[in-house]
Amino acid sequence: MFQALFNSLSGLFGFSRSLDTVSNNIANMNTPGFRGRDSFFENVGRQHGTRIAGEGLRTSPGDMRQTGNPTDVAMDGTGFFVLRDGSGQLHYTRAGQFMFDDDGFLIDSVSRFQVMALDTAGNLLPISLEAYRTLPAEPSTRINFSGNLSPAESTQKIEGLTIYDATGKSHAFKVSFTNNKDVTPNSFLVKVTDENGAEVGSGELRFSVSGALEAGYGSIPLSLQFGGVSQSVELSFGTPGTFQGTTSLAGLSNTVAGTVADGRSVLGITEISFDEKGVLRFSYGSREKREGQRLALASFASESTLDLNGGRLISNADAQRKSLGHAMSAGLGKVMGGTLEMSNIDLTQEFADMLIIQRGYQASSRVMTVSNEMIEQLYNSTRGG
Repeated sequence: MFQALFNSLSGLFGFSRSLDTVSNNIANMNTPGFRGRDSFFENVGRQHGTRIAGEGLRTSPGDMRQTGNPTDVAMDGTGFFVLRDGSGQLHYTRAGQFMFDDDGFLIDSVSRFQVMALDTAGNLLPISLEAYRTLPAEPSTRINFSGNLSPAESTQKIEGLTIYDATGKSHAFKVSFTNNKDVTPNSFLVKVTDENGAEVGSGELRFSVSGALEAGYGSIPLSLQFGGVSQSVELSFGTPGTFQGTTSLAGLSNTVAGTVADGRSVLGITEISFDEKGVLRFSYGSREKREGQRLALASFASESTLDLNGGRLISNADAQRKSLGHAMSAGLGKVMGGTLEMSNIDLTQEFADMLIIQRGYQASSRVMTVSNEMIEQLYNSTRGG
């Protein structure tokens, strides 16, 4: 009878602790990256009741939710993101709820720990915007022309050709074409003027009877001065002897146009994203793109024995055998940008577990009541009652 009392008491303790686990699971059902836990019971010796032998982490992934935030990332498959705190200690998480701080470092939005990248030499480095904030200016070197210069018309002008100097400052130019057929048949004089109307370059274009550029007349070099610095710009009119680029065909109107082929001002970041390999990608305007650092990922020999600290961070990782790598390599999953992994809590399962715990607790309580009544009856009988 006394053993039954102790056994039922151990059951009450065990089911109470198990309910603590279930309640914590439910409380964190909306915590990104949270992994639920299960309590494991074991028998204590021979007929000595039960106890909680331990808890196991559920390793199944949670649902994916698109957030539209480019610095939110989730893992589709194996892998934990690597964080580093102020003391240099490493932490691991599935909750990729990241942001850039005022210093340009990518950090976990809750713990404020730095998110780590893994370089090609296997070194862990904090992910930073510093080297990617801007693209330096590039001077323009070429303007391409294409279209037709009508031999029947006297002049053609192209305005608003904007080129960039070495500092990224823009300068507008105008190119005019004057029919020179009275001096040289099938030829045009080219004049380039700056935004103040000053002539900065000139040349001549000659065409064959068929309307194609003659050899030696495919380009005109310009030598410009910006702030005392020389800059060479080529006016390219196409390949001589072909109809690619600029032509002079009778019966067609003037359609020649110019396009600045290169050069740019100083560009800032306009868009940030992570690709499926965990590479941070930067866009600078519509054309320029750069690759940044690559997220470090960790995998563990036994995920089910990991402990969560605060529902997000792995707290006993140093006791685990782990390896570091990149997404989509060495068995690691792929990164999903603009997405968060939610908790893997299934409310249906949790409610079912609660019912089982409740029934077990009621049964243990009933055993304790019956044992107590029997002990009381035995006590009364010894008193002659």
